[in-house]
Amino acid sequence: MQKVLVIEDEPAMTLGLRDNLEYEGYEVVIARNGQQGLDLALKDKPGLILLDVMLPVMSGLDVCRELRRKGVETPIIMLTARGQEIDKVIGLEIGADGYGTKPFSIKELLARVRAHLRRASKQVVELASYKFGDIELDFKQYRAARAGEAIDLSAREFDVLRYFIQHRGETITRERLLDEVWGYDNYPITRTVDNHIAKLRQKIEATPADPQYIVTVHRVGYRFQG
Repeated sequence: MQKVLVIEDEPAMTLGLRDNLEYEGYEVVIARNGQQGLDLALKDKPGLILLDVMLPVMSGLDVCRELRRKGVETPIIMLTARGQEIDKVIGLEIGADGYGTKPFSIKELLARVRAHLRRASKQVVELASYKFGDIELDFKQYRAARAGEAIDLSAREFDVLRYFIQHRGETITRERLLDEVWGYDNYPITRTVDNHIAKLRQKIEATPADPQYIVTVHRVGYRFQG
């Protein structure tokens, strides 16, 4: 039975989510503030986390940021109030995998839960390691080196590189990256991808302004040439 951690402080919302998730056959764990949610996420290792943005003790954004900092790859769907567009953008930047805007369709949310769990279950690391130029990547240990010197790549940056390597030579649109790597469908903000690519180039390219490996395809997206 797959486990879903719900980090939510509104009693009615918590009850509704628990009932619907349990009806779908998931084991549900509830946390009612951010710190409790962070502790349970680290201890129970759920298959997916539903995380409210506005929480007592510790905000949902801080919880997401801390989980990603610790290398936790569990899919996270942020729950935001209508109009919190900036929270969605920040959530995407710090590693959230999707979002639901309150009030949301429970059928739509459950479909997202199923999709993310299905995607996570298929994410068997096909690449144990990979080398291009003077860059060495270890996808099992999440370690990277450039010319023998360790470089600090985030979990998301490893995900992006893995996807590029698996599709090397292909032109990948920003929307495809958002869908396949971040798990966002029809998300209107694509500059987040550009920001991530810019940071990644700083770490792996000898001349970030004139990249050799992750090249821009004008008005379309990117192509990996490693």
